[in-house]
Parts: sequence; C-alpha cells; structure tokens
Amino acid sequence: MRHTHLLAAVCALAVAASAHAQIGAGYLATQADVAVKNFDIADKNHDGVLTKEEAAKGPVPFIRAHFDEIDKAKRGTVSKQDVVDYIRAMQNPASRKPAPAAASSTP
Repeated sequence: MRHTHLLAAVCALAVAASAHAQIGAGYLATQADVAVKNFDIADKNHDGVLTKEEAAKGPVPFIRAHFDEIDKAKRGTVSKQDVVDYIRAMQNPASRKPAPAAASSTP
C-alpha cells in the first residue's frame, strides 16, 4: 500500500511538473516516473531500498546518475521517498539555495 501512495505522489508530481512552463520540467517528470516504476525491478532483495550496486545494475538510469545526491543521509541506500524528495528539490531550485552567511560582528 505504501508503494501505491509513493507512486501516486510521483504521478501527481509529474502532472504538476508538466503544467509548469519551466524548461526541462517535462523531461524531469518523465525520468522520475520511469525511475519509480523501475525501482521495484532494481530492488533485487525486495527490502524497499536500492543500494548503489542495485542501482548500477538495474533499469534506473536517473537514480544511478544521481545516487549520491539522492542519498542525502549518506546511508548507502535510497528509498522511493528519497527519490521523490530529490525530484521535488530539483523542481524547486529556490529550496536548494544555501542560506546567506551571517554578517560578522568583528571589525
């Protein structure tokens, strides 16, 4: 059931992305949709996460190409939710910008 919710979220994200007039949003949505659909195929041990090795050998080129960026916690694995979170961050570049450095009070 959890996989159904994640797939629905990614599909909704894909629809929202295609509605935007941003260059590349449609491509990104397509890549994300394919990655999520093929996630379970690549997950050879069916534990709900992909290792870097599973991603390298599976039909998930988007996840393979962005594995280290998707694995923000540096666990060595990525879940479908990690993929969805990464895609959302890519679609909203303002959320990826670092906060401005605080001004120093020393002269």
